[in-house]
Amino acid sequence: MSRPIAKDHDAKRVHILQIAARLFAEQGYARASMSHVAKECGISKANIYHYYTSKDALLFDILDTYLSALRDRITGLDLDGLDPPEQLGRIVVETLLSYEGMDHEHKIQTEGIPLLPEDQQRVLKSYQRDLVIQMSDVVTNIAPDVFADDPRKLRATVMSVFGMLNWFYMWNSRADQEARDEYAKLVTRLTLTGVHGL
Repeated sequence: MSRPIAKDHDAKRVHILQIAARLFAEQGYARASMSHVAKECGISKANIYHYYTSKDALLFDILDTYLSALRDRITGLDLDGLDPPEQLGRIVVETLLSYEGMDHEHKIQTEGIPLLPEDQQRVLKSYQRDLVIQMSDVVTNIAPDVFADDPRKLRATVMSVFGMLNWFYMWNSRADQEARDEYAKLVTRLTLTGVHGL
């Protein structure tokens, strides 16, 4: 007979994901153990295996939960009625705001994704690809004469924008919403006009 699902199963799962993300980010995925995760969560090692059959399964759920929510939030933005520069600004602001409180999940992407099976990597990379496609479309519409026949330049530009956003937590991890909004506007101006526009 299968074990019934506890009423607080979802809440415990979210707690495990948050604790594990912090440990994986601080210690590195290879060094962090399921025993340590269980201890930090205040549950037994046996109990954590009721939620996740392996450390890889836990890692995938952290990244799948984070990246799917990020993709849905950003690609679901209502950009109707905005011109391309305004669309860029909206996406940049919302992206940076969505990173708030997710530094650990964000950090372990780079190390974690290549460690997972190919089929799981494809799922996670598809979320990232959707974000890149959205940004690429907007950037192309801002300067079609610059990017229409140069996909390499377009990709380099788009990844540079993401790079400015993705590493913000490294030097300003305690930034509040106001600071994130201010920096997002700087990134947008820098992308649209260069340093002369600042």
